[in-house]
Amino acid sequence: MENKIYISLKEIDAKALMAGEDEHAKISRDLPLRKWLYAWLLDPHIPGNLQKVVDKWIGMLIVVNLGVMLFEHVPAVYEPYKHWFHWFDIFSVAVFTVEYFVRFYLAPEDHEFQAKKFARLAYVSSPFAVIDFLAVAPFYLQAFIPVDLRVLRFLRLLRMLKLFRIVIPAYKQFVHDNAGRTFRQRVHAMVFVSPYGGKMQELFDGFIAVFVLVSVMAVVMESVHSVSYMLNLEFAILDAVAVGVFSLEYCMRMYSCVEEPGYKSAISGRVKQALVPSTIIDFLAILPFFLEVFLHHLLDLRFLRVFRLSRLLKLTRGNDATAILGRVIKREWPVISGAAFIMVLMVILTASLGYLFEHDAQPDKFENIPTSIYWAVVTLASVGYGDISPITGPGRFMTVVLAFIGIGIFAIPAALLSSAFSDELIKEREALKRELYEMMKDGKIDAEEVDIIRHEANRLHLSEEEVNALIAQIQAEMAEEKKFTQLPINKIAERPEFALEHYKSLLSQIRQLAMLTDAEKFKELAVENEALTPREMALWQQIQGHK
Repeated sequence: MENKIYISLKEIDAKALMAGEDEHAKISRDLPLRKWLYAWLLDPHIPGNLQKVVDKWIGMLIVVNLGVMLFEHVPAVYEPYKHWFHWFDIFSVAVFTVEYFVRFYLAPEDHEFQAKKFARLAYVSSPFAVIDFLAVAPFYLQAFIPVDLRVLRFLRLLRMLKLFRIVIPAYKQFVHDNAGRTFRQRVHAMVFVSPYGGKMQELFDGFIAVFVLVSVMAVVMESVHSVSYMLNLEFAILDAVAVGVFSLEYCMRMYSCVEEPGYKSAISGRVKQALVPSTIIDFLAILPFFLEVFLHHLLDLRFLRVFRLSRLLKLTRGNDATAILGRVIKREWPVISGAAFIMVLMVILTASLGYLFEHDAQPDKFENIPTSIYWAVVTLASVGYGDISPITGPGRFMTVVLAFIGIGIFAIPAALLSSAFSDELIKEREALKRELYEMMKDGKIDAEEVDIIRHEANRLHLSEEEVNALIAQIQAEMAEEKKFTQLPINKIAERPEFALEHYKSLLSQIRQLAMLTDAEKFKELAVENEALTPREMALWQQIQGHK
């Protein structure tokens, strides 16, 4: 049976709606120390405690450890800073050791071990505890047994196994949520946002984001000759691994996209997906690698390596800011294109005048009009690098005038975008207000509706005060509407604005009736009993959407 939790309209407030990950944990201070520590640090069933924070920072430390261990294999990097590497290793071991003993001490409170006779012994022999032990054992092992440094570094790679503490629970939940679904549907749940993805889909997106940042950083550092000389092999291996990861992600998206609404066709659906801007970005992220591999013997394609920076655009997938920017540009394109047209005219006119006044005095700098366009742009944009500047009187006077004009001309698109962004945010908030209004009509909100409102409020970066003000406004409007609907019809008719609102309300009710009733039986009864005139029947069909 579905578990419905309702919040009454009278009790609703922003705290009730937005209480989620930021909710303060309700943990009694009167608990015994061990229970209190477990509740705060490790209990996954208490919202608002530190369990997710602990897992997050431990996971980040593990990933940083992997990067540090990779750099230890580069003598040019390791030798000058080996004492820093040593202290970082001590810090990591200390953190992992504290984590291990904290979990050992709190094992009797853990839901997995508390029913066991010897809870701590059960914890020590559990797979996760073995992984935690192996993460720190090599460090202490070298204190008692002579261990070759290369072997020690290899054993420290076992720390990566600690990530399974995060991955395995997410995988189990993913398997449970996708039980009975096809392989393609599971792949879809992994790479596309859906109710079936859960934590596993979030980890997949995080993994891709980390690889994007690491690969882009590698491309940037590769342009530094001294660094590229030392890490040339490492950069090549990292790029190959990154391309493999991104290629796999691209194939998974193309394979499973037919599970998305609007992409159902096996061929046209995948072609449509391939033409989506985010998918094109995914393709461009791997294209330079394959072109260089297969065509290097025909053409010098080393210049394509710089296009690997396009991988950074992969981070824009699902980003609200880029989505809003796209909608704003599309909506304001007529005005923006008009401003751009004026800018182009001003640039060409300025370049022509600059050529006319300065060509004879500076033929090397104002050689022709296309060359003068560079000077015109930096002048109108009020940048003024100074590498090209007029020396004649008319040229300098024109530069002063154009610099002032340029402030206004180049400010137009920025002002338009700023205003459009504000308008778009207002529209989004009005949409949230309408959505809240529809949800609150029945006087209560269930848990699913709370999740929707919470997500939208977080997406629009609304504070609790703003959400409370929105709720208060809706409650006032609903009270006013209820008061209005209780007026007799003759009182409503006395005020045209009331009559208009009443008419709109009646139309809304008729539309709801048309959607909910059996259209065929309704028509049959209306025709047989002549209950409706032809004009009334035509109006009913028009409301239903029939011509």
